[in-house]
Amino acid sequence: MSNILISAQEILNISGFTLVKGNFSSVFNNVVIDSRKVKSGSLFIAVKGEKYDGHNFIKDVEAEGAEGVIISNDNLELAENFNGTVISYSDTIVALGKIANIWRNKLKAKVIGITGSNGKTTTKEFLSIILSEKYKVNKTEYNNNNHIGVPLTILSTDETVEILVLEHGTNHFGEIDYTAKISTPDIGIITIIGDSHLEYLIDRNGVLNEKYALFEETIKNNGHIFVNVDDELIYKKCRDINNKVTFGFTDSPDVKGEIIGLDNYGRTKLEVCYLNRKINLSLPVFGITSAKNVLSAVSIAYRLGLSDEEIISGVQKLGLVKGRLNISEINSTVIVDDTYNANPESMKAAIDLINSIDVKPIKIAVLGDMFELGELSIKKHIELAEYIKNSNVSFVYLLGNYTKYTSEKLSDLGIKNEHYEERELLEKKLSELNIDNSLFLFKGSRGMKMEQFIPIIAERVS
Repeated sequence: MSNILISAQEILNISGFTLVKGNFSSVFNNVVIDSRKVKSGSLFIAVKGEKYDGHNFIKDVEAEGAEGVIISNDNLELAENFNGTVISYSDTIVALGKIANIWRNKLKAKVIGITGSNGKTTTKEFLSIILSEKYKVNKTEYNNNNHIGVPLTILSTDETVEILVLEHGTNHFGEIDYTAKISTPDIGIITIIGDSHLEYLIDRNGVLNEKYALFEETIKNNGHIFVNVDDELIYKKCRDINNKVTFGFTDSPDVKGEIIGLDNYGRTKLEVCYLNRKINLSLPVFGITSAKNVLSAVSIAYRLGLSDEEIISGVQKLGLVKGRLNISEINSTVIVDDTYNANPESMKAAIDLINSIDVKPIKIAVLGDMFELGELSIKKHIELAEYIKNSNVSFVYLLGNYTKYTSEKLSDLGIKNEHYEERELLEKKLSELNIDNSLFLFKGSRGMKMEQFIPIIAERVS
């Protein structure tokens, strides 16, 4: 149990909170929104989600030992059914964020905020593993990177943690500004600016402005930002900022990376130079994109005082993030699982990876729609076909509404492909293919659930 305590008085010092019942001196030793996680001394915040409304569990949490509850101003009658301290606020989700900020300010840990169009989850995982060579680390689990996930991760951190690594996600303007104000980072990094969530963020400048909110809050907190010099939009925006560390593969950044080798499976040998230090890293993960994420993580590791030996040791422990450029070889077939999500940049990165894998003569891409591209959806799916044209992909199978435009363009370019609107027909096709000596890439946006096609191939070759 954490030694961090939050008092009712601290919460009530924030404008908008009202003591409905109980007293100012109540003290809480942990904060939860899941009634199943309540224990003696807990503060339970009654958040209304898609499936459950926390207000329906007030009596349950009292039985489990909750010391207090936060309810919405619209549910004041529930105070009669709770014998501890009851505090109200207009929106309990916002209340969660405000209370998480109180908790954050009690932490000894340095807080690292990570965002970007691609690579933020992988960089978060890599960085956490490397920093664990020297520090006790807590991190965002899974993709809990939104207005609820960020506060909950902060609230899961105790006083023994030395580094807290937070992933900040977004698909609407203002979301990163909101979570960054809760986390007040000591270090901020934007991995890359790409064509992500254009349905709401409009264009790359919109993406930049949304992601940049993490840097603004870090700077306001007298922290350091880590600037990718290979991304022109980020670099230009940050050129005049003093508290920054630059990294990248071009020009002369503070931390310079160079790919000095590539094996037949796309694993890279990476040289990293920082001041008068130089290390050579043989990466256990795949692709140039993974090497870029490693460089991002190593840049922060240098800043936080890790030795060359600690960095090398940490890199050797790097694992694959499920659904992100995972490669498996089963008898005569190689499967590349990059099904976690997709946007134009990550699609190109996946194509680049299978280009670099030189172990099978036949390369087959099984691709689904890319979502949240707004008015650019058709254009970006056509551009994907043009990118595939310059690769060594042998055949493309496509699923979805927008990939029909990819299919039409591929046909115009003379690339063999088939487009399917029904999942069952694609499943049938994959179950009939000659798959000997083949490499398969599976990729699409999360909602396309492209991972469901992988067992069709895997079970046939097992």
